[in-house]
Amino acid sequence: MKQKYERHILVTGGAGFIASALAERLSEDTSNLVVILDNLSTGDVCKLPSPRPNLFFVEGDVNDYRTVLEVMTTYDIDYVFHYAAVVGVNRTQMHPIRVLEDLRGIENICKISKDKGVKRVFYASSSEVYGDPVEFPQNAHNTPLNSRVPYAVVKNAGEVFLRSYHKEYGLDYTIFRFFNTYGPKQSKDFVISKFMNMALNNKPISIYGDGSQSRTFCYIDDNIAATVKIAYNDLFVNDVVNIGNSRETSVLELANIIIGITGSKSEIVYLPPLPEGDMKRRCPDNSDMLKVLGRPLVKLEDGIRNILKAVKG
Repeated sequence: MKQKYERHILVTGGAGFIASALAERLSEDTSNLVVILDNLSTGDVCKLPSPRPNLFFVEGDVNDYRTVLEVMTTYDIDYVFHYAAVVGVNRTQMHPIRVLEDLRGIENICKISKDKGVKRVFYASSSEVYGDPVEFPQNAHNTPLNSRVPYAVVKNAGEVFLRSYHKEYGLDYTIFRFFNTYGPKQSKDFVISKFMNMALNNKPISIYGDGSQSRTFCYIDDNIAATVKIAYNDLFVNDVVNIGNSRETSVLELANIIIGITGSKSEIVYLPPLPEGDMKRRCPDNSDMLKVLGRPLVKLEDGIRNILKAVKG
């Protein structure tokens, strides 16, 4: 098998939104053998890439050591994209213990990767590690990490695992800090997909607080193009990079953009602010990502239109 494929790649959480798009892009290269590991707790088989001879799906839990060991041994893995995690604001707030269990997954990946001589681990971290930021834009190296909610703390701990395994054992890594990636296959409990679903059904769009909290939205194609290029060109080895758009959009503005593009009759309904986890602002320093891509990012309005086309078939 090693003679047939140049790279043996494991993508954990590959039935999820971002990781499934990543696995699809990687499997389009016939010199790659791509293995997806997902327990389908938050992922969905309908998001899996189209079948290919070089693509394999294993249903299993990355938090189970024996499962990870068996997969990485069977397929002789030499690159890992560790994207498996409990995600979603409501889900992570309602089930903090489930979130903490993801620490086992990153430990399993680090330990087995070290033992098996994996060449590099790519880790899906999050803008949430910045917590309630004290400076803008958030720079990957200079902005203090101020995370408090369990999801953010776990992501931060995952970064620490990778740095520690590199320092002690020489395991190479790259950390991607994702800022609000969106696209056609995203689950309906994330803000753009949720608002799109409400708008297309002319249902009220609910906003927490006054809607002035801002986010930056990165279209899935930009995310995948940047991360794959980083992987193929050995960029940001043993380093961290922000993956996201730098255009700030308030939640209220987002709702109105979606209502306008879809021609919806939805009304905006204001709910009490979330007790935690809904930071006031998010804005990355994405200069490194832009250098990698060498092109402008997809505009929010164009990304929303792409989703609308996909929904309408």
